[in-house]
Amino acid sequence: MRINAQPRLPLFPMFLRLDGKVCLVVGAGKVAEGKIQGLLVTGAKVRVVAPDATPGIARLARAGKLRWQAKRFQPADLAKAFLVVAATSSAEVHERVWRAAHRRNVFCNVVDDPARCDFFYSAVVRRGSLQIAISTGGRSPALAQQLRRHLERQFGAEYAEWLAELGRARRQSLATEPRLEKRKELAQQLARRGLKEMRFRNGNEA
Repeated sequence: MRINAQPRLPLFPMFLRLDGKVCLVVGAGKVAEGKIQGLLVTGAKVRVVAPDATPGIARLARAGKLRWQAKRFQPADLAKAFLVVAATSSAEVHERVWRAAHRRNVFCNVVDDPARCDFFYSAVVRRGSLQIAISTGGRSPALAQQLRRHLERQFGAEYAEWLAELGRARRQSLATEPRLEKRKELAQQLARRGLKEMRFRNGNEA
C-alpha cells in the first residue's frame, strides 16, 4: 500500500447523481460487495469484473441488479464508465486500473490506497432525504465510522419526516411567494423552528 506523504489540497465535497451512469467495480469479494451496495442504492448501472464473486454479488447479478463479467480486468472494461472502484487483493491489478482510468479521465478509487483515489467513500448518516457525509480524506476511515455512529444517535428517524415537511413547505412557498428574499426568510424561520422542536424532543432544549 502506498501512502502519499505530501500535503494534499482540501477535497471538494459534493453529492453526485449517479442514476443511469456506468460505474465499474473491479473485484467481487467482501470489500467490493460493500462498495457495490453503496452504488446500487443511487440507481447507478453497476458493472463488475472479477474471475470469482461472493454469493451475494452472484445473486445480485442473477437478479439483474448488476452485470458481472467473470474475467480479469482489461483497460477496455472502462469504456463508457463514469467512475471505477478497484477492490481486489492484488496491488498489480490496482496499479493497472489506476493507470488505465487516468489515461481515460475516469474517476478512480483504489481501496486502502488514498494516493490512488480521485474520490473517497464517505461514512454516511441517512434519514430520508437528509444525508450527513463524513470524510477523513482516506486518513482514518475508522474515525469516520465512529463519528457516523455518534451522529446516528443525535439524528433520529424523526428528521426524515421533518425534512419532508420542509420540502412541502418550500414547494408551496415557490408557488405562492414571488419574492426571493421573502422565500429565503420563510425557509430560515421554518428550519430554526424545526431544529428547536427536534432539540426539545431529544431532551436537549436550547
